[in-house]
Amino acid sequence: MNDIWDSDDDRTADDSTGDGEDRSAEDAATSEDGRATDDERSYRVLDAPEDGGVRLLDRQTFEPVVTAETGHDAPVEDLRPGYLVDADLDWTRPEPTVQSLSVRRPTLYVFADGVEPMFEAARETWTDARAAGDSMNSRVTRNTDNEVNGVLYVFAEDPTNGTFEAFRDGTRPLEPLVDRVNEREGATSREVFVLRPEGGEFVVVTIALQKGGQFADTLRETYDASRPSEPLE
Repeated sequence: MNDIWDSDDDRTADDSTGDGEDRSAEDAATSEDGRATDDERSYRVLDAPEDGGVRLLDRQTFEPVVTAETGHDAPVEDLRPGYLVDADLDWTRPEPTVQSLSVRRPTLYVFADGVEPMFEAARETWTDARAAGDSMNSRVTRNTDNEVNGVLYVFAEDPTNGTFEAFRDGTRPLEPLVDRVNEREGATSREVFVLRPEGGEFVVVTIALQKGGQFADTLRETYDASRPSEPLE
């Protein structure tokens, strides 16, 4: 299998965003340095559910967890989608509460639906996937100086289950894609954009290598996604 970092066009990139069977590199490091135990575990903050509470992805089980709306002992209202946190949850209630948390890496996730226009690199990558008869494709992105500034994946939209919705609610975790970038570039805060164009034919996952960098800023400006305040950073 070709590696995405060796080619700008990788139709055989690993589509491993759904099984959750392999522990990620970040989880392995967590266990080795003792930062997370059975009580305090690593979670990815997901997009907030409509009925309140906080949606977290348990990075050990790859299962989404929705917390209680109130009763927390930690400032969950200051969490932002994409944050990687170590947290201790109280499971004595039907809906768990967060007893304590610490932000390990303030990565940001952005979800935008019905975007128009979709940026050119994403459209080209999807066109190449269709021409090859594939349901996904990937490539690195570059700035005007030909320097790699991100990586993007395109996935066919699932008209039954909803690929975009699955990424947003964590039933199809983004973790393998983020981990792959971290393994290559080093673990640091990034910005991850999940975009579905008008018409909903496909879904784009774009990982900007530098949080607050020009590429991330351009995507935010293009799709009217202002960067949130971050009291916990």
